[in-house]
Amino acid sequence: MSDIVNSAVDVLEGKIESFDGSAKFVIENEGAIMVDADGVRAGDDDAECTLTADEDTFRGIISGEINPTAAFMGGKLTVDGDMATAMKLGAALS
Repeated sequence: MSDIVNSAVDVLEGKIESFDGSAKFVIENEGAIMVDADGVRAGDDDAECTLTADEDTFRGIISGEINPTAAFMGGKLTVDGDMATAMKLGAALS
């Protein structure tokens, strides 16, 4: 697994205490992170929604410098699957 994925798992574990649903962050050319009722981990399992971004956008989202909704509206973040789950995850990151 890449360094960005490993460090992102640590950051997300501190931000997301619990999550009702399943979501996957795909960081282009780096790997994937799962967020579900079991917590946050590196992985590429099936999920209710998949959010895909490049490394810079993803780092900005988890650091709070980039709003996930703004990234989506600007085409820097794509969402496949259940939009309500993606919105719950965005709220959990704020």
